[in-house]
Amino acid sequence: MKRKIFKLLAKLNKAILPSFTKKRLDLAKASKIQLVIVGWRSYVTLNSLD
Repeated sequence: MKRKIFKLLAKLNKAILPSFTKKRLDLAKASKIQLVIVGWRSYVTLNSLD
């Protein structure tokens, strides 16, 4: 059940949130909001793969 929820969240993230890797964002120069988005996307992705 948990995995299905994270897979759904991963699809929503892909559709709604911006992809900073495509924009070539430098993490050293990223704002706090951008870092939160990157962290959230990686958390959801890791949990959807388990």
